[in-house]
Amino acid sequence: MAGQSKRLLVDSVRDLGPQFVNNPHRMVGQDGAYSIPLGGRRVLWYFGDTLIGDRPEESLWYIFGNPVGGQDLSGKGPFDQMITNTGLILRDRSGRQGLNDFSYILNPDGRLKQLVLPLPEEDPEKDRTWCMHGCKLNDKLYLFFMKILMLEEGGDPFPVGFKIIGTGLAVGSDTDFTFERIEHNGTTVLWPNNQPQFAASVLMSDESDWVYLYGSLQAPDFQYNAYIARVRSDDMERIDTYEYYCGDPECWSRDVYQARVIFSGMPNEMSVSYNAYLGQYLAVHSLGLSGKIVGRTAPSPWGPWSEAVELWTVETPETPLPYPRLVYAGKEHPELAEDQGRVLYITFVEFEEYFPHLIEVTLQ
Repeated sequence: MAGQSKRLLVDSVRDLGPQFVNNPHRMVGQDGAYSIPLGGRRVLWYFGDTLIGDRPEESLWYIFGNPVGGQDLSGKGPFDQMITNTGLILRDRSGRQGLNDFSYILNPDGRLKQLVLPLPEEDPEKDRTWCMHGCKLNDKLYLFFMKILMLEEGGDPFPVGFKIIGTGLAVGSDTDFTFERIEHNGTTVLWPNNQPQFAASVLMSDESDWVYLYGSLQAPDFQYNAYIARVRSDDMERIDTYEYYCGDPECWSRDVYQARVIFSGMPNEMSVSYNAYLGQYLAVHSLGLSGKIVGRTAPSPWGPWSEAVELWTVETPETPLPYPRLVYAGKEHPELAEDQGRVLYITFVEFEEYFPHLIEVTLQ
């Protein structure tokens, strides 16, 4: 698609508050919140660490006055269980009144189900698998995940600290939501932490059978940079067929180290979709830890991408915390969009609130 990127202009924003708070499972907080259309009106929402139990009167991330560090919170303080990734089915593709018609994916015993299960050698006190994006193709459901090593000492000045090991891919179905990790070259870590972490967003093309995957990597100057890969839809499980954009629309390489930056400032969660109202591709993400949710546009999946435009700045409570306020996980949910994409529905997570928080953005 030829042309130049277009500048975003915001007409109004409406705050719809934290979502999934009213649930029958004593789920008191979860982050991530990727959405993956399954067909019809059904959409999988895929989450990271999920807390079951009661919310403490003090900070969610301090137990008896001490930061939780990297520990598994199952059975500790007010929490019955911490599940490292979970999901629900949303049946109403409208965000106008909030997200109310949903049901969590459960185990036979009625508890929330972990979708990407731990491997036998993984220690729940140290190893976690956090959600990334995914897609449904040819009756298979693909879920990308990030493998994490939790740090006992936390992440000063924040009460939780971790190290990224790498990202991988699990394949299953939306009938029983049972998944197996894809292995390549003897490991399920497909992109180790010195490579871009795919797939922070998955974009399926309406014009071809290419699937585009966006990933981020922190540079030596601590800035996060975005990269793009592509794969044929029939080859999702063949990791050696993935190609990486190397700076020119005619240049794609199967060597990940040839990948070139397409824009900067993107953390490891985002969304990319084609927006019919703009006639452009739209990327939405948090801008570092600034509390700003931004968008940028491009005429093609690889760019050239516009500069970031502020869509919303999160207003956090003035109530003091023993750590700095943290806003992250900004992304759009394009299946909820209205008026061909003029009205956007975007979530973010504020670490203490710890629910996906929904806002409605109407473009000029």
